[in-house]
This record gives sequence, C-alpha cells and structure tokens, in this order.
Amino acid sequence: QVQLVESGGGLVQPGGSLRLSCAASGSIFSIDAMGWYRQAPGKERELVAGITHGGSANYAGSLKGRFTISRDNAKNTVYLQMSSLKPEDTAVYYCNADVRSSSWSFRSRELWGQGTLVTVSS
Repeated sequence: QVQLVESGGGLVQPGGSLRLSCAASGSIFSIDAMGWYRQAPGKERELVAGITHGGSANYAGSLKGRFTISRDNAKNTVYLQMSSLKPEDTAVYYCNADVRSSSWSFRSRELWGQGTLVTVSS
C-alpha cells in the first residue's frame, strides 16, 4: 500500500518559519508531480505550490517569495519551506502526489496525505 505522510506542522509566531515534509512510502515505481495544498477553517482547499519530477515549481501568486517547494526524488519526499508566516497562513496543509505503482498497473494515481495543521499565532 502506498501512502503519503506529512510532518512538521505546529504552532509558530507571526514572522516565523516552518518546514513541512511529506514522505511517500510503499510499492512506488515513480512519482510525477508533487504538491502542497491547504485548507483554512471555513474555506475551500487551495493550491499552495507544485513541483514536477524534474524540479520545476509553481506557486500560488500570493505565496511566491515566502514559500519554497522542493523535493528529493531518491527519498520520495517533498518539502515546503515557509517563512514570514502570517496568521492567515493558518490551515491544514495537505501533501499531494501523482504516484505510479505496480499496485495499479503503473498508471498515475493521485494520492493525498492526511494533513498537518499549521497555526500562526502569537
């Protein structure tokens, strides 16, 4: 079974930084795009950033410059470095990945992590 597990969330003061990690494990052949989404209370889930297997990244316009996405293909892991955090960044952050596995005939399947809570508050 393939799963994504996020870590690194927590409570941080405004202006602080956090680094989220998401590791994919299981019977993985390869991973195409990976990304981070977030969902704040009472709001819909939104894209934060995405990154291709080759390392090309894209960001939600309002977050570019404060957030940096990266990945380690050897570790099947994607990271989100967040800096200059604001209270409005408070949300559950979800990892997303397009995974190819022998478990589903090597087709690409979109998987989600369980989410990690980031709270920005003084």
